[in-house]
Amino acid sequence: MEHTDTPAADQLETFPNPRPGREFTIEIVCPEFTSVCPKTGQPDFGTITYRYVPGDTCVELKSLKLYLQKFRSRGIFYEQVTNQLLDDFVAACSPVRCEVVSRWTPRGGISTNVTCVYERAA
Repeated sequence: MEHTDTPAADQLETFPNPRPGREFTIEIVCPEFTSVCPKTGQPDFGTITYRYVPGDTCVELKSLKLYLQKFRSRGIFYEQVTNQLLDDFVAACSPVRCEVVSRWTPRGGISTNVTCVYERAA
């Protein structure tokens, strides 16, 4: 599937970390993620969870929502989309640590969860 409106890290807006001297964890749960199976063309439904320790910036939630919506008609495998979500998030926010977990609704009696992790080099 060809798409001219491909999601990219520059679509994610950020704001300054309000407590840069304190390490804290932010968890964002996006329960209505949709993409398309590139093999069957059928919709895939999942929950995306971001868990991150911010560096200098935090992600702005409306921009994250709009970024995620761009996957709705994109044919992409679970493993690929989860890695792209992590890569784009890291490029936009430069977190200290970030974990992205995708939990997909069962298809054909099989459910899939994919976890990708980033940790900034010391």
